[in-house]
Formats: sequence, structure tokens, C-alpha cells
Amino acid sequence: MKAFLGKLILKILGWKSDYPKDYMVDKFVMIAAPHTSNWDLVYALAVFWKYKIPVKFFIKDTFTKGLHGGLFKTMGAIGVDRSKTGNLVHHAAATIQKMDKVALMVPAEGTRSKVKKWKTGFYHIAKKANVPVALGYLDYKNKVAGVGDLLTLTSDFDTDMKKIEDFYSTITAKYPEKYNKKIY
Repeated sequence: MKAFLGKLILKILGWKSDYPKDYMVDKFVMIAAPHTSNWDLVYALAVFWKYKIPVKFFIKDTFTKGLHGGLFKTMGAIGVDRSKTGNLVHHAAATIQKMDKVALMVPAEGTRSKVKKWKTGFYHIAKKANVPVALGYLDYKNKVAGVGDLLTLTSDFDTDMKKIEDFYSTITAKYPEKYNKKIY
């Protein structure tokens, strides 16, 4: 049902998907960028559903409670209490390791507002879980949602981040004025 729904959402909204399945693996951290609109989640989930990829993502815990909580959990949401400090990297890596197949979607900007630089939690989660990082993107200019590459991280943080920054430098956000292409 989700696969049909994902295809339908993309078709109705006039979006294409670019998901090179030939190099995907069972477990990975997916950078979700740019992230400037609530619509980003809709398009990203549509692609995951279309290709039957089990997805998980962190969201404010208020979205996973109450009447609508079940719906968000069904979509893959994991509630996080932002008022408590804890080791989200450890928790995320443990979540990945417990599952046979999963894409953990992480909005590297951490918010829909403009940031000075990206958060690097996605990097540390992938390193701790020993999984690659997929470069997920939403290009609003071309109406394409997809995956650009799959990176096996090295021990050189700066080199890895430079590759990631180079890839995202050509992607157009829904609200370009909120998107900082300088990631670190």
C-alpha cells in the first residue's frame, strides 16, 4: 500500500524520483537536504515508500503522542524529547544495529530555518553504526527527489565533508534563502 501511495504522491505533485537501487545497502544513514519546508518530509517519504525502503526518522516527541502519534510512528517517526540532553548519536546507532534493513533519515541542517553550518550528527551516527551515508536530496528546481551517492566514510572528516558539500552545492531548496550550502 505504501509503495502505491508513494508513486501516487510523486505523480500527482509532478515529481520524479532518482533512486539508483544497484548500489544501495540494507542499512544506511540518509542525509535529508535541503530541509527548508515541511513538504520535504512528504517528498522524501514518497520516495522511500515507492522503493519499499524501511525508513526511520527523528521528530519532536509531541508528534508521536496523542491521536496523531500512531500515524507518525507508522510513517517511521521516532519521538525525541528535545528538552532532555542525551546521546542521540548512540541511540540512533543502536536503532540501526537492531534492524535488518533501515534507512535512518537525518536532516543535517537540524531545522527548516537557515543555519550557519550543518550539524554533523549524521556523520557520527554512520561512523558509530559502521554504515555508509546516502546523499538524499530534494531538488525543487527540477522537481526531483532522490539519492545522489552512497559514501563509505573514511577516517578523514574534512575530506568526507568536502565530498558531501560539493554534491549539495548544486541542489535547489524550496526556499533557497533558508539553505546554507556551506555545510561545515
